[in-house]
Amino acid sequence: MSDLTPILVTGSHRSGTTWVGKMLSADADTAYISEPLNVLHRPGVYRTPVKYWYTYITDENGAGYLTAFNELLNFQYHTVREVLSLRSFKDFLRMGRDFHTFFNGSMHGQRVLIKDPFAVFSTPWFAKQLNCKVVITTRHPGGFVGSLKRLGWNFDFNNFLNQPLFMRDHLEGDRAAMESMPKGDIVGQAALLWKIIYRFVHGTRAGYPQFNIVRHEDLSRGPIGGYQALYQALGLGFTERVKDIIQNSSNSENPAKLAKNKTHSVKLDSRANLDNWKKILSPEEVARIRKITEGVSESFYSDEEWK
Repeated sequence: MSDLTPILVTGSHRSGTTWVGKMLSADADTAYISEPLNVLHRPGVYRTPVKYWYTYITDENGAGYLTAFNELLNFQYHTVREVLSLRSFKDFLRMGRDFHTFFNGSMHGQRVLIKDPFAVFSTPWFAKQLNCKVVITTRHPGGFVGSLKRLGWNFDFNNFLNQPLFMRDHLEGDRAAMESMPKGDIVGQAALLWKIIYRFVHGTRAGYPQFNIVRHEDLSRGPIGGYQALYQALGLGFTERVKDIIQNSSNSENPAKLAKNKTHSVKLDSRANLDNWKKILSPEEVARIRKITEGVSESFYSDEEWK
């Protein structure tokens, strides 16, 4: 492989980033590394602690992250840090998996693919400082909110409110909405989170036209054509093996929805999964989501796609 430019796959969590990342790393020359900016990330993979979900990294605060990311891109695994952090047999198994990924990537000169939804607000920094090619996934607001409601996943907006640079640069106008959001209101939280994320994503379109913004729904309806276009844009080899892996991950023999204990599985009937949110959300909830995301959702989804 001649192009070793790193790839970042991001977007909101529950927007298909795992599926997209796994399908792009079906190319045998690509090494898949998961969520270094997850607050629970493994220190062997990325040695810098992360305090907040959706950390905002810019040139202003990036020095604290840059060296560790350069180490990651060079497949430098921090074995001692990882060993000292082990608390369970599951941690030990993860260490084996990650060590193998880093060792194999280093030995075979693989191209790094970072899958990390929590990097979405830092995409300009990743592009500028780490020379990443960026893929951003979107998912219909109803699909995103329905997924979080089904899983019972709250979001604490203190993760944003406690980041002064982020608030100053992008979120001061959302302060009141975030501060007044009830802690148990998953639907309201998720809708506001979607609006904040994809307003930012839409804002990158003018300054970073090279970013690949892909809709989860489009990939679900036409996975082979959609991924083939992405492979071409990223300079990856779309082989028969890759095609088979994509077909196997999305065909109609797979489940129409994932079990709650398999939230990161990539084997799903991609077409059948598209409308699950319409069964999870009430008409009143859908109307509320549409109102909260108004002004942003129209940039990604049409009126017809709310029906």
